[in-house]
Amino acid sequence: MRYIRSISIFCNIIMSVHGWASKLPEERELTTNCSNMSLRKVPSDLSPMTTTLDLSYNLLFQLQSSDFHSVSKLKFLSLCHNRIQELDIKTFEFNKELTYLDLSYNRLKTVTWYSLKGLRHLDLSFNDFDTMPISEEIGNMSHLEILGLSGAKIQKSDFQKISYLHLNTVFLGLRTLSYYEEGSLPILNTTKLHIVLPMNTNFWVLLRDGIKTSKILEVTNIDGKSQFASYETQQNLIVEHSKTSILSLNKVDLLWDDLLLIFQFVCQTSVEYFQIQHVTFGGKFYLDHNSFDYSNTVMRTIKLEHVHFRIFNIPQESVYLLFTKMDIENLTISDAQMPHVLFPSYPTRFQYLNFANNVLTDDLFKKPVQLPHLKTLILKNNKLETFSLVSCFANNTSLKHLDLSQNLLQHENDENCFWPETLIAMNLSCNKFADSVFRCLPRSIQTLDLNNNKIQTVPKEIIHLNSLQELNLAFNFLTDLPGCNHFRRLSILNIEMNLILSPSLDFFQSCREVKTLNAGRNPFRCTCELRDFIQLEKRSEGMMVKWSDSYICKYPLNLKGTRLKDVYLPELSCNTALLIVTIVIIMLVLGMATAFCYVHLDLPWYLRMLGQWTQTWHRVRKTTQEQLQRNVQFHVFISYSEHDSAWVKHELIPNLEKEDGSVLICLREGNFDPGKSVAENILNCIEKSYKSIFVLSPNFVQSEWGQYELYFAHHNLFHETSDYIILILLEPIPLYCIPTRYPKLKTLMEKKAYLEWPKDRRKCGLFWANLRAAINVNLLETREMCELQTFSELNEESRGSAISLIRTDCL
Repeated sequence: MRYIRSISIFCNIIMSVHGWASKLPEERELTTNCSNMSLRKVPSDLSPMTTTLDLSYNLLFQLQSSDFHSVSKLKFLSLCHNRIQELDIKTFEFNKELTYLDLSYNRLKTVTWYSLKGLRHLDLSFNDFDTMPISEEIGNMSHLEILGLSGAKIQKSDFQKISYLHLNTVFLGLRTLSYYEEGSLPILNTTKLHIVLPMNTNFWVLLRDGIKTSKILEVTNIDGKSQFASYETQQNLIVEHSKTSILSLNKVDLLWDDLLLIFQFVCQTSVEYFQIQHVTFGGKFYLDHNSFDYSNTVMRTIKLEHVHFRIFNIPQESVYLLFTKMDIENLTISDAQMPHVLFPSYPTRFQYLNFANNVLTDDLFKKPVQLPHLKTLILKNNKLETFSLVSCFANNTSLKHLDLSQNLLQHENDENCFWPETLIAMNLSCNKFADSVFRCLPRSIQTLDLNNNKIQTVPKEIIHLNSLQELNLAFNFLTDLPGCNHFRRLSILNIEMNLILSPSLDFFQSCREVKTLNAGRNPFRCTCELRDFIQLEKRSEGMMVKWSDSYICKYPLNLKGTRLKDVYLPELSCNTALLIVTIVIIMLVLGMATAFCYVHLDLPWYLRMLGQWTQTWHRVRKTTQEQLQRNVQFHVFISYSEHDSAWVKHELIPNLEKEDGSVLICLREGNFDPGKSVAENILNCIEKSYKSIFVLSPNFVQSEWGQYELYFAHHNLFHETSDYIILILLEPIPLYCIPTRYPKLKTLMEKKAYLEWPKDRRKCGLFWANLRAAINVNLLETREMCELQTFSELNEESRGSAISLIRTDCL
């Protein structure tokens, strides 16, 4: 009892989760699945809201009257595959909404009936009843549509109780059949009758009566134990008042002669569609097609599937011609290991032939046949090899649909093809076709499937397939999208799983009618060549099938795995013409800007000053500590003419001294020692200054002071480096005014190695920046490296010689 309780709780958990997750709260329809749980009793704690209850595949052997009282809303109940032996239908008296009740595959022997008027589906098949469990209560179930029954005996009296019910399906699942009263089945009023026979049962009478009973008849388990002794003549095979138009026989195991008799019998009935599945036959062939009566038949379709032969030496004419001589429209013989098919020499009225899943070879097409009405031919999964032979076979037909998939077909360029003008659809997938197949296609084709072949390109020298609307080239070896110059009406193209890196422009220009394109799962190279292809999806609004998960970059490696829709390829980098135009425009703008600056803003002066600033900055960076270890006290010594003193005092000095840690300036007015001669003072100032600034003008060149200062600077410093001299050209100086004893100065003037004072005040900022950069030095750092020395420490002999040299020049 404790075990049953735990199982029922588990069922309720499943029920609640499933019910509340799948139904709206206001519907409150719950499903309880307790199948295959080895239950011996119905769970006692079922939810009152349960509408579907599955108790199949358990160990239930008895139902209690109270088992289903709590589930008054129950609609579907499955109790199949249990061990129930007795049943009182009153058990379900509180289940007024019950419409489906399955009690098949139990051990029922007796049923106590109670009217369940709402029931639509009742299945009592595959039980142990002695007779059919039919009562007047079943006859009162006016809503009943599907009824499953079983019993060892079938009698007319049983079916008469339900003869006025209009049933959709009657299913007779028989475990045993010891007696059948002929004429019982036709009493039933049903659209479909399905009989599952026990093994070793004489089916013939049931088949005969079944054809008189329903429009659709299905019989399962027909074996060779049947007796035909009472049906030796064809007169006995005639059935009057037959109703069946669709007949299906499943799991048939007969001798060939018995099977032939069944076909002969069925052909004389009202059956139009005859299907046999999973058929095995063998034995000696005593009867052949010549004894078969093909007249007076309404048969239109015969379908044989999953055929197995127990003998290996089969007389082909006896088997193949039996079916092809039948005056029918549709014939299917599939999965029969059939190596060949024979057709009569006269025209037949076949419209549909299906010989799929056999072992047919090219021998099928070597003998001419007459199939003038044939519209559909299916030869899928055979051993066909030569495509041109198929075309010759089909040329004398009215073929519209041809399926040659899963064969070994190829086409050579020198083979001619002849197709009927009616052919509009071909399935050539899973063959060995190469590019040459396009030279053997019908002009009228509209739908063409060539997936999974060996096609590398669509040749340009092919016939124009102007009717082609749908083309499938998936799983081939194409490296580019095919152009549509030969397929003007193409609207659907499938080219996935090929070797396409970058589609060419020919596709975009010629395939303007394509509305659906599947090009996914190709190794795309995401470069500029792919940009138009990516833009195609944005413009077409859903043209690409499986966009964007199937469109992934394979190359280059830095984009591998990136979806095409996430790749950014700018127009400027991909459009060469646009890039060239952009560069030209930029160059024109820069040229015009340069010309404007040259004419209106004195650009050469700015460039020259910028060059000087750059050179000065580099010289300062290269200045070594040894060069700074001179005995200096000032940043600069300024030499100028008295006529230029106003500019020096009001422009030069204020702009130099306004910097932080002001520049130390040596001037003759404030730093000359009155007790010393002019020459000594000049030399002293030059040696104690890191740089010497000379304000050049015509006045300076003619000034006696200026000539002294320039002379010392020229002879004392030019031999080391010209970096210690800064020349400022305040006013232009003709070169002929420069004394000949200053050749290096003249050279610097010719090279314009000076800072030129601008006449335009707007240019002064750049001038001061260049000047400050030229004298850039940390004077405090320099003082830490060397002790200040006085002018008296100078070598008296060198100073005396210098003064004598000045006097000599002055004289």
